[in-house]
Amino acid sequence: MNSQWKIIFPFVVISVFGASTRAIAHGVRMQARETQAIEVNAEYDNGDPMVNAQVTVYAPNDPATPWLEGTTDNNGNFVFTPDASQSGNWSVQVRQAGHGSIVNVPIEGNQAQAGGDSATPESSTSRVMNTGAANFTPLQIILMGAAGVWGFIGTALFFMRGNKTNSELRRSESQR
Repeated sequence: MNSQWKIIFPFVVISVFGASTRAIAHGVRMQARETQAIEVNAEYDNGDPMVNAQVTVYAPNDPATPWLEGTTDNNGNFVFTPDASQSGNWSVQVRQAGHGSIVNVPIEGNQAQAGGDSATPESSTSRVMNTGAANFTPLQIILMGAAGVWGFIGTALFFMRGNKTNSELRRSESQR
């Protein structure tokens, strides 16, 4: 093995497989809890709340036009009371700096009316659909590692070619 590869190869292996840390990119986790109103909590994958994130609520009868717009508080919470006359799936979109997610909250009839039934509404957490980032499968991790190794090899080959220009390479080939 060439001496340059003896130096480069351990760094490639360590940097790709040994020193993995969390990615800088963010996914989004959201939860919606049903009370007399709908409370939405938005946070990044690392648990930090999405502070002052843009919130857009879409009613079930017109999913293209925002029904309500607002921002989350310092804890990533946003509370709204849907129109009880519009039953169906209310969509709540939270976005901030290129990150975001949509959660669908099913509302039936007069379920969300203020001062309605005294019965405690069931938690809607199980009905919430999270469209945030999924975990990577082992195949995806292997492919990402292989792509990283391939990038290191290409970079190493680029720097190993030396400082010869094309005309110098042609001259050396013609002298053979």
